[in-house]
Amino acid sequence: MTGFVAAGAIFGLASHASAHPHVFVVVKSVVVFGQDGKIAAIRHSWTFDDMYSAFATQGLGPDPAKLASDLQQLAKVNVEQLEEASFFTFLRVGGKKQSDFSPATDYSITLDKDKIVTLSFTVPLKHPTITGRALILQVTDPTYFVAFDFDKDRAVTMENAPAGCSLNINQPQGLSAADQKRLEDVAGTNDSPGQDFGFKLASRAIVACP
Repeated sequence: MTGFVAAGAIFGLASHASAHPHVFVVVKSVVVFGQDGKIAAIRHSWTFDDMYSAFATQGLGPDPAKLASDLQQLAKVNVEQLEEASFFTFLRVGGKKQSDFSPATDYSITLDKDKIVTLSFTVPLKHPTITGRALILQVTDPTYFVAFDFDKDRAVTMENAPAGCSLNINQPQGLSAADQKRLEDVAGTNDSPGQDFGFKLASRAIVACP
């Protein structure tokens, strides 16, 4: 593994460490339906903050071929580590947890003109779910090492959805005074505000189909 790839593999830390958020990610997701009308996959596009992007891309050279190879290897390492954390992707179908995912596909990393990192990948469901039951999607790190926020513009969309399907985004409720104090107390430390704290700040995308 090159030094560049090792430096950028932050998700290995995120799945084993506890801390207030050290990485900030803006999320766009697509709920992908198969030809049979079942929900088959979630396709993600995650854009990272400038500090993580600078950390992940340190050591990049000017050679375009080497750059493309390094970025693809970094994407591969990260999605492999993300699998250990269920891709920070949490689904409920008909009120029941759906956490059986196949390995990620179609993964890549791109850089914009300011070298901001965007990781894109698809997470197939091992058992595509039938419609007729509400699906709730949350993207979060429960320990709040990584802070995920849905993009403000078209955060979650549907692809190949059957007629009549709808999608709504429910914003999280504000933190209680006690939770806010817990978050402030761990600022600047390697302590977590709570093993499920990330869910308190996670938006919910709700897909409903007839």
